[in-house]
Amino acid sequence: MARGRDLPATGTPHLVRKRRLFWPFVLPAIVLYVLFLVGPAIVTVVLSFTRWSGAGTPRFAGFDEYAQMLGSESFRYAFGNTLMYIAVGGIGTFLFAFLFAMVLRDMKASKLIRAILFFPNIVAPVAIGMFFGFVFRYNPSKQGLANFLLNLAGAPAAKFLQPETVVWVVIGALIWASAGFYITILMAAIDRIPPYLYEDADLCGATPWQKFRHITLPMIWDVVGIAGVLWTIGAVKIFEMVFVLAGPGTYLPPNKTWTLAIYVYDRSFGTQGTPEYGVACATAVVMIALVTFLVLTLRWVMRRERLEY
Repeated sequence: MARGRDLPATGTPHLVRKRRLFWPFVLPAIVLYVLFLVGPAIVTVVLSFTRWSGAGTPRFAGFDEYAQMLGSESFRYAFGNTLMYIAVGGIGTFLFAFLFAMVLRDMKASKLIRAILFFPNIVAPVAIGMFFGFVFRYNPSKQGLANFLLNLAGAPAAKFLQPETVVWVVIGALIWASAGFYITILMAAIDRIPPYLYEDADLCGATPWQKFRHITLPMIWDVVGIAGVLWTIGAVKIFEMVFVLAGPGTYLPPNKTWTLAIYVYDRSFGTQGTPEYGVACATAVVMIALVTFLVLTLRWVMRRERLEY
């Protein structure tokens, strides 16, 4: 009887080989991470406590730059709009993603439809902004496609891209452009669920909603949490689409439409005069803190025991 694979006798010490890092492979990644992420983040935090116009030596200003930021009306608009994009845009995107995930699971051409739905995600946000600007443009002499159709129906033209309403147009554009990405992620998780669970549910007479609530959602809960984190990080950084949709694309749009990213751009390279890099860095620190808080809160809210299948 061969003993090459026999387990060692009871009491025999096991020799465990410790895993060691291969530093020639790991070190370049660590250097790049520190150089391009950790280092700039530390410099940003330091500069947020200084007053600097980009020339000369930064002067320590304490919390004056944060006070100036918080007292700015443009910052309040930017902060509120960013929260709108995170909350309302996220809810709309995931509602569409869940709806299509429920429908596509039983469709024969689901992979083709997934590819079609994913297509807007590969288009540059600037191009999407230009497209929606063409559709919703309001100009008495040259109206957009939406107002052209309203006129054909006998309805008055609507001012879609006004500062008071452009936020909702951007939210709609975000949902249209992003839903396909999250549908793809959720469907990849749904494809891993054992089919016999749905077959048992069908035998018990479960409705589509019951199957989604009691089978699909619990099985993909971890993936939903990761998708929520990805959405939060992306929504805080929204810039190009708002810049193109809310303005002419050559200079800043009205401040009622700004996001935090546009506010940072304005204080760094905008048209307000002398650059205020201290305020810009303070806003960047607020963005980092906001992302950290929302991600940690989201992970805590969605924490639950993992299901194995």
